[in-house]
Amino acid sequence: MYKYHFVKVELNAWGSKPKEDYQNIIHQYASEGWRFVQIFAPSTKGYGSAAYFELIFERPLN
Repeated sequence: MYKYHFVKVELNAWGSKPKEDYQNIIHQYASEGWRFVQIFAPSTKGYGSAAYFELIFERPLN
């Protein structure tokens, strides 16, 4: 069994760049024992682009 954690990273309206450095987020969670599983970007903004993406992490339940 695994526990999952989702981190939402907003994107700037102009250019769709992340407001936070997602690589730093991944390193931070990895140092806490989380394994990076996937990045998910739903198509939620005009013209099919994403307004945010989610980083998905997992770790075994204790």
